[in-house]
Amino acid sequence: MLNTAAHRLREGNGVHMRLLGRSVLVIALLVAAAGTAPLWPPTPGHAAVALTQVSSDPFTNVDGQHGNQVGPDIAAGGSLSVFGAFQAGRSVNGGSAGVGFARTPDHGAHWYTGFLDGITVYKGGGAYTGVSDVALSFRLNYNRWLVSTLATGGPGGSSAVLTSVTWTDGLVWKGPYTVATGQLTKNWVVCDNWVSSFGNRCYTGYSVSNAGNAMRMHISLDGGVTWGPARATPDNASGLAARPVILRSGTVIVPYLANNGQIRSFRSTDGGVTWSSSTLVATASHHTPAGGLRTTSMPSMQLDNNGNAFAVWSDCRFRSGCVANDIVISKTRDGLTWTAPRRVPITSTGSSADHFAPGIGIDPATWDAEARIGVTYAYYPNTNCTQSTCQLYYGFISSTNGGASWSAPTRVAGPMSLSWLPQTSRGAMFADALTTVIPPNGNALVLLPIASAPSGGRLNQAMYAPSGGGLPLTGGTVRG
Repeated sequence: MLNTAAHRLREGNGVHMRLLGRSVLVIALLVAAAGTAPLWPPTPGHAAVALTQVSSDPFTNVDGQHGNQVGPDIAAGGSLSVFGAFQAGRSVNGGSAGVGFARTPDHGAHWYTGFLDGITVYKGGGAYTGVSDVALSFRLNYNRWLVSTLATGGPGGSSAVLTSVTWTDGLVWKGPYTVATGQLTKNWVVCDNWVSSFGNRCYTGYSVSNAGNAMRMHISLDGGVTWGPARATPDNASGLAARPVILRSGTVIVPYLANNGQIRSFRSTDGGVTWSSSTLVATASHHTPAGGLRTTSMPSMQLDNNGNAFAVWSDCRFRSGCVANDIVISKTRDGLTWTAPRRVPITSTGSSADHFAPGIGIDPATWDAEARIGVTYAYYPNTNCTQSTCQLYYGFISSTNGGASWSAPTRVAGPMSLSWLPQTSRGAMFADALTTVIPPNGNALVLLPIASAPSGGRLNQAMYAPSGGGLPLTGGTVRG
């Protein structure tokens, strides 16, 4: 029998914490019922793996579309702790009512969740009417998580990049601290956890939307509380950046989707004091997914234990007429020289499927030809669909030999109709990109915004995670 008793662990700085077992969070209740079968999927056709709901939208402001959570990010800190953050209550006019978080200390067996204070007027006395673009990173020497958010609807319609910080348990939060204000978008944050001459630094960046998406970077020497001045690249690199990677040397590599559609990168070798001009990664080709779905072809990048940085993005270069996207992968050791993109062989080049919004994870305990890689992605089985007929799915594929061969793909969730998703000025939204994290020697962990049909005037979209400790990495013999 399902135990729906909510277990309050502690309340700190207005953040309500709950413990989740291997059962589902039932609407607004946080459930602790270890061993109970998850309630997702509602019908047998929705998932090939068991999923556990870890959060739901608690907001009720009149200008929001409620019952929705979108835009997750997830990252690892230390050997066990994994942290995720996401938007809740996305509005048609842009931004969400608040930001939720979820932490697991045991590879996804249990989740602790809550919502951040001090960002929006709907939670904890913030000054902004919306929040978007959530990103996060772990700062080892402070034992601290940083959550970067883009607050919107401020004075004069301005936006701000903010940083909220917490220790590993997520019980007490500080901030948010202001990094920059203006017309900003697509913020990111990453911290250097290597033993290097720059190892105490965190880096954050964003694009200035009213300056042609010119990208700006800042550094913090105190774990995200204060930030230095904005810095640009010599060529004024412009576009939308993904979360960077940091090599053992302290070199920071920032991949991004340039305004001209190319995949490019730039780097810093002196702790963020200066940044290089950008380098071409690949001349990307991208098929816009049907149905007006909101998504981008931004790259996702992760690092193995020998300094190989792998980037993935959606690309139609292998499809005749660019009728659909594959997921492609490229590798670098220095951010300057990149391998030619190769297909991740999810389907054949003759299939009707369209793949997009990939997120790559790499086991940090593995390297080179034994690197364990997982890629989560969204897809349509039929690229030739319309807003009313498109069916959205999430999938997963893995490699245990550095990408030389791949497992068969796993259908994680779906189908979902686009009408089940919150609507934005740029189309129906689930996430601009997905993310994947693999703890050392562990399974792949993801947070996925999964929707069912709306009911009672509310959407039914919430954050789910694979039950029982994540998605196994099985490798395989399928070659790209």
